[in-house]
Amino acid sequence: MKIIKITSLGCPSCIIMNKVINEIKNIYNGIEYEEYDYDFDDIEEYNVGKILPVFIFVKNGKEISRLCGEHKKEEFTKIIEENI
Repeated sequence: MKIIKITSLGCPSCIIMNKVINEIKNIYNGIEYEEYDYDFDDIEEYNVGKILPVFIFVKNGKEISRLCGEHKKEEFTKIIEENI
């Protein structure tokens, strides 16, 4: 499983979500993480809207879920647990 994180340096919600994603990284060591910057990286293929951050959950090369904006750790945990 992989989590793709799309953020922006000037995004307050992105800063808030860093704590949550770091907790998830500490709990689930076997997950691959990729991070992209909305302002600088080519993210067109991910079809990102205006709400940041975006977390795209990928399993076997296919998107299985997506969270946009601020979310609780439990929402990440639920998606991960259902798909690992």
